[in-house]
Amino acid sequence: MKRQRNSRYRLLIFTILLLMLALIIGAYYAIKANDSEQTPAKESPIITNPSDKKIVDSNKDQTSSLDKLVKETFSLSKESKVPNIPFVSGKTEWKEVNQEWGKSDHISETAKGRYEEYESHHATIGYADQTVNDIRLYDSELQNISLNEIEKTGGQPDAIRYYKDSTVDQMILVYHATTSTDLLWVLPVKTEQEPNPKVDHISLFTQIEKAPNQQAQVEKEPNQQTQVKKPNQQGNQTISEIISKMSLEDKIGQMILAGVSGTTMDANAKQLIGQFHVGGIIFYKYNFETPAQVNHLVNQLKAGNSSSLPLLLGVDQEGGRVTRLPGGLVNFPPNKQIGQLNNPDFSYKVGTLLGRELKEYGLNLDFAPVLDINSNPNNPVIGDRSFGNNAEIVSKLGVQTMKGIQSQNVITTIKHFPGHGDTSVDSHLDLPIVNKSLKELKELELIPFERAINQGADVVMVAHILLPQLDKTNPSSMSKAVMTDLLRKQLGFTGVIITDDMTMGAITEHYDIGKASVESVKSGSDIILVGHDYNNVVKIISSLKTAVQNGEISEQRLNESIKRIIQLKKKYNIKDTSVENANINELNHSINSLLESIK
Repeated sequence: MKRQRNSRYRLLIFTILLLMLALIIGAYYAIKANDSEQTPAKESPIITNPSDKKIVDSNKDQTSSLDKLVKETFSLSKESKVPNIPFVSGKTEWKEVNQEWGKSDHISETAKGRYEEYESHHATIGYADQTVNDIRLYDSELQNISLNEIEKTGGQPDAIRYYKDSTVDQMILVYHATTSTDLLWVLPVKTEQEPNPKVDHISLFTQIEKAPNQQAQVEKEPNQQTQVKKPNQQGNQTISEIISKMSLEDKIGQMILAGVSGTTMDANAKQLIGQFHVGGIIFYKYNFETPAQVNHLVNQLKAGNSSSLPLLLGVDQEGGRVTRLPGGLVNFPPNKQIGQLNNPDFSYKVGTLLGRELKEYGLNLDFAPVLDINSNPNNPVIGDRSFGNNAEIVSKLGVQTMKGIQSQNVITTIKHFPGHGDTSVDSHLDLPIVNKSLKELKELELIPFERAINQGADVVMVAHILLPQLDKTNPSSMSKAVMTDLLRKQLGFTGVIITDDMTMGAITEHYDIGKASVESVKSGSDIILVGHDYNNVVKIISSLKTAVQNGEISEQRLNESIKRIIQLKKKYNIKDTSVENANINELNHSINSLLESIK
């Protein structure tokens, strides 16, 4: 009996184990079957229609062909060539192109030089003098290449530019092919609807180098700063001799003070100083990160300047809330507070230290002091930047600040002529209107400017303000009545007149920037300030060149401005001299000592 129970017990256990094993095996195969349903087969898809197979093969072939074309384009660019064109950028001469391809279909002159179009070759060839320096290719194969395919082969571009007019809105990917040649891929700007646009055309642009015997020579000065001597450098030449050797493009370039977009010398900055020969650069806070970076950028620009004239390098370093230089510099109190102190000696010392700050960073032009009288308490743009609402205090302290800056061999700019203190609109956004007569202006706004001019002001910045009783149509920065009749003739100013930034809303909301700049030069300005956007600079230069070519502006008129600009650069002995890193500790010690003296 006991044996029967044990036998039944063993049978039960064995049955349970068999059931468990069956459950485990069933579960395993169920999971495997489920996985196989969810995981796509790795085998090639079955193509039942022969035409479908042709499409797949065609797509593969096209992708392979485009990859090959992208790689070929990048590879050839290192030899200054593009696909299917036998010419070499920076080397081939016009006569060779003419022999090979014959007469072009169309010729156009731009700010960058002469361009000849060849429709049958889907190409446009640009020239610097008689040498090819820009090859633009509009090939249909290239136009199948997308943004992703470019970046897949070339990686991230060295720079991205943007160009927009009434017909196109484009992005330009810039790849440095060689030290002097850039490969540019031009595409529509990507959008949500088209995040992967296709190429419109490519451009291979070469900065033409000068002959070896004209190359910059480097020598050490006694102070161990590096002086870069450039071809045709001014030396002991008279101003008339310098002007006589300048091309129209050189003259227009000197009349432009341009902004740059980055913290290093990118392709656009290189173009501004290498090709357009702009007379100077204005820096903003976004251009500056650290003292070492500022010095590197400044030294890059000085070394890259291919003009025979040195660069003006300017910044708004007023003290108070308008300062640009980085590195933890101790700030000065705003001018309003300095005006309340009303101590001319203190203002002179503040100016001296502002000048020292610029000099430490290798800069030579300060857009200061502010000579606006803050007569309107609702003024949105001047406020505490002014020394106050009293003409005598503003004049006295403004002149002493100016003299302090000048003592450090830094150029000053008195601003904003004929007075921005009684405006209720910010000219960065729109055009302010001041409905005062000349008599009223002479009794208040003009007093500090007249005193500073009599005390040796170097540069006057003219504001974007409409004064209907002086000029019903044009703001001050475009007005002959303000710049020539009032500033030159009545106040006797013989220095350099510079506009406020022409990219401000006061101009761009009401005028075409190119036409406004032409009107400004016709009316008496010497330098057009273009603070933002490389394309604005190109447009203004092109507009001025066209105005000279069609007789709207005489070259003699340009020569008058160039003479004043060269006189200014000679007076301050401006040189493209590299600088070492700024000594922030020493500057801060001097600033703190001065601030302690008034406590």
